[in-house]
Amino acid sequence: MKRDLLAKSLQKMAEKKPEAPTPSVAAAPSKEGAPKSLLNMSDVLTQVASQAAQDVDVSDIADSEISDRFDVTVGLDPLVESIRNSGQELPVMLRFRRGEGPRYEVVYGRRRIAACRRLGIRVRALIKEMNLREALVSQALENSARLERSFIEQAVFATELEKAEFSRTEICEALAVDKGTLSRLLSIVRDIPAGVVNRIGAAHDVGRRPWMELRRLALLECAPSEDKMIALIPDEAEGAPARVNKLIEALQEIERRATAPTRAAKSESPPAPAPTQLPGSQVKYQVGKGKLTIQVGGKQEEEFIEFVKSNLSALYETWSKKGS
Repeated sequence: MKRDLLAKSLQKMAEKKPEAPTPSVAAAPSKEGAPKSLLNMSDVLTQVASQAAQDVDVSDIADSEISDRFDVTVGLDPLVESIRNSGQELPVMLRFRRGEGPRYEVVYGRRRIAACRRLGIRVRALIKEMNLREALVSQALENSARLERSFIEQAVFATELEKAEFSRTEICEALAVDKGTLSRLLSIVRDIPAGVVNRIGAAHDVGRRPWMELRRLALLECAPSEDKMIALIPDEAEGAPARVNKLIEALQEIERRATAPTRAAKSESPPAPAPTQLPGSQVKYQVGKGKLTIQVGGKQEEEFIEFVKSNLSALYETWSKKGS
């Protein structure tokens, strides 16, 4: 079911292909400019949908080159019990790898593999020949559909896709986000020190706003160094939301102390003088730095404003002659 939904999603993003393409045509980019990686993945998933799953020894599986999760073992117990009681309902996706070491590399399904590894059983898997770009697109789309990534995991994975030279259009399509959201995701990883992100962890219960506030605080001139910022994150196991919130509170306190002298200087500045009222009238005036303000309190005095306005030139001329 998941694979069918994913295949339809890819087919919608990619241009419809000819009925009987030759191998050379199938490898060529779409004339309409659809991302080649998405076109290739459409073929991959179509073939995989009709492929039978195989039982693979977990020792034959290496982790993916670019991970979209921080720690797959967090909160793994319910999945372990589910597989223990009901078996592995959804197969994982693997691709062949070259060189020494494990024969396969995980494309998606790292938590299912971790659960099977804990149970000491083989994992049901679909296996396909894929290049790195095809694997990353498949990994991004499958996990986006399953809603497994946290906000910060999404941000880190988006950054890794950009480093792998995916275009921003391709990343948006793969992660199912708009360009504005993608910019925010990339800015989080760019501006918050990597050590701080790793210390906080996946933070599944922490959404966009706390991370954006943490980014703002990290960019301040008074922000501490990465090591000092990491030291501000509590060690107690209160969960990621508590770690994020306590770090934000500590950095906000640093910000308040840094801006306190400026606020004190503003509060100590003398108050503006009260307007002076002309005797026997409702006309008030106030002299400020480089300005004169005139206020009137009744309709009769409103004509005075026009009188002053019409005589400004004459007043200035009289003042100029007096100065010369």
